[in-house]
Amino acid sequence: MDVSILILNYNTCQLTMDCIHSVFNSQTRYTYEIILIDNNSSDNSVEVLSNAFPSVIMIANHDNVGFAKANNQGMRISKGRYVLLLNSDTVIQPDTLETMVAYMDENPQVGASGCKVLLADGTLDKTCKRGLPTPSASFYYMFGFSKMFPDKPKYNQYQLSYLDPDEEHPVDCLVGAFMLVRAEAIREVGMLDENFFMYGEDLDWCYRIKQAGWAIRYYPRTFILHYKGASSKRRPVKLLYEFHRAMVVFYRKHYREKYAWPVNGFIYTGIGVKFTMTLIRNRLRPVKDTQDPPTSGGESPALPVRGEACSAKISNF
Repeated sequence: MDVSILILNYNTCQLTMDCIHSVFNSQTRYTYEIILIDNNSSDNSVEVLSNAFPSVIMIANHDNVGFAKANNQGMRISKGRYVLLLNSDTVIQPDTLETMVAYMDENPQVGASGCKVLLADGTLDKTCKRGLPTPSASFYYMFGFSKMFPDKPKYNQYQLSYLDPDEEHPVDCLVGAFMLVRAEAIREVGMLDENFFMYGEDLDWCYRIKQAGWAIRYYPRTFILHYKGASSKRRPVKLLYEFHRAMVVFYRKHYREKYAWPVNGFIYTGIGVKFTMTLIRNRLRPVKDTQDPPTSGGESPALPVRGEACSAKISNF
């Protein structure tokens, strides 16, 4: 088996269906398996997707165990030379698997690679090529210097906006929406850290892979679409909490021992202030969207409008 494709579903039935269809439409000589992990969805996803795709390996959890733990469940039974983390709200191109697996085969020093990731409006998802969130990188990013000076490497250590998105680059971090990882590298560094619930695990994994001596590459000869919604509605507090908790977990794990206590104190205070401001802004948002809802998946677990099409299929079974 060449590639084990791990897709995590949580109440995104139609998006997941579209994602799997895009995989089956691949034009590739490589063999692959799809392992679908459902985190206790309440929209009949397990029934619908199992019936629609009988060849897909299904793991149905009885709880929402988070992104890292769910993907680790899939990794434990995977058989591929490579493991591909693939978000349910993505659509790959017919050449994506062929292009990326061939690239990894031709570059045995590369432990993980990612392709270009485009949002629904055609713009680049900047998380697909990143630097490490060091204290200086985080400072320039959080206080807007990266936006004021987008072409200056000093101020864009995190999003790397000064790099040409159409050229191949060595990077520190990729995005978990599409990350192709060599099984040999996984055996060496371990799987995803389950202390992260749904944010930060991709950064941590890339950090460990690179620390072990493997290269991490951004390779934009193919692309995927990532349907992250831009909803104006109020977000669940748990999502906001987990996003900021991941920052603390990552910093404690990789940077706390490298910096003096004043720097650590500044970082923790900054995360706390950012979390507080985010909660305030979120509280001022309406409970429901004040604009037309997105036509595709968002960052929150809430079902998008497209999910209704999958729900309609339920009555047919």
